[in-house]
Amino acid sequence: MSGMDEFDERLAAAAKKRARAKEAFDRADEEVRALLVEGRNEHGKGPSYMAKLTGFTREWVARIAPEPKRPAES
Repeated sequence: MSGMDEFDERLAAAAKKRARAKEAFDRADEEVRALLVEGRNEHGKGPSYMAKLTGFTREWVARIAPEPKRPAES
């Protein structure tokens, strides 16, 4: 962009930096959520245990990774 002064350049650079950081956050968030679900479904980890490991609240972990559905017993 021609005609940009020093402030314009700093603002544009900061906006690009923010966009890259948001993309990195979104990827990391997706990974954490997938691992929480895997922990519940495949490893039998509870929300309290995983909350201690992640620093998230037990309620948030339980909402992201609810208890797996068990087959109905006959």
